[in-house]
Formats: sequence, structure tokens, C-alpha cells
Amino acid sequence: MNTEKIILGIDPGTTIMGFGLIKVVNRKMSFLQLNELQLQKYDDPYVKLKLIFERTIELIDTWHPDEIAIEAPFFGKNVQSMLKLGRAQGVAMAAGLSREVPVTEYSPKKIKMAITGNGNASKEQVAKMLQSLLALKKLPKNLDATDGLAAAVCHHYNSGKVVAGKSYSGWEAFVKQNPSKIK
Repeated sequence: MNTEKIILGIDPGTTIMGFGLIKVVNRKMSFLQLNELQLQKYDDPYVKLKLIFERTIELIDTWHPDEIAIEAPFFGKNVQSMLKLGRAQGVAMAAGLSREVPVTEYSPKKIKMAITGNGNASKEQVAKMLQSLLALKKLPKNLDATDGLAAAVCHHYNSGKVVAGKSYSGWEAFVKQNPSKIK
């Protein structure tokens, strides 16, 4: 039996949103696309969120992914940065859920571990490993795109396993798994 699925990976950000797509046929991965949404030129944070939502919807409507893997914000010292990243992630998740595409989030450490075997690997190490795994001819200048692609590959490697990240198949699943977020 032929099993086939497309996975969209997203590295959310308010400066650059990286994304990558892979196709998996019978557990064999092939590269489809990687790119980034440049948001530096926009000053209004709400415009950035709107653009993230619209680009994610556009990717879903173009590629029809079966699943979305998204990098979870890491816990840094700057609360404002974390809040901005969380909003960007939430908007990308909402876009997927609005199209009823299951979303799974992975910590940066888990993604790095899945790709390189080292949870503390650098962006460059992750990119080089992806280049080797997916026979990429060249790497992008900004590695946010490869971070998005890494989320998709991590998701593929973890499919069928119990995932440490959170997974939602739609709004109802999100609400059911997060009763404390409902007032």
C-alpha cells in the first residue's frame, strides 16, 4: 500500500518566518520547497501577524499539507521577545487549524536532536545535515528557512511515535486539551 503525505514545517518569527515542505512516500522523504517570509520592513506588529497568517494559508492552499510541524518558542530571558514569538506561532497554528490541518509543535532542542543527534547543534550544523539528507543543491543565506524544513523532517522522524510536543487536530481538540485557556 502506497502511503503519501506532505508535511509543512514552520519556524515562526516576527522578523523572518522560515518554512519548508517535504513529501513522504512510503517513509521516504523528498524535498519540495523551502523559503522565508521577510517581515523586517514592517513596523506594525499586527501587520506582521496578518502576513504570517496569510502566507501560512497560502502555503496550505497551494501545497495541501497533511500535517504541520511548528517550532515552539524557546524560553529566553527576554519576555517581550517570547511574547512576540508566541503570537507568531499562534497565528501560524490558527491558520493550519482553520484549514483543519493537524498541527504539532516541537521544541528547538527536539528538532536539533532529530536532525543531527545533538540537541545543542548550531543552525549551520542543522542546515548542513538537511542539505545532506535531502540532497539540497545550495543552502539559503538566512537559515530560518532550513529551521522550518528541520521542523518538517523532525515531524516525519517522529510520526507514529508518542510525541513530547503538543498536537492538535482542530479547534475542538485544542479547546479540549487546554481547558485552562478558556474563560
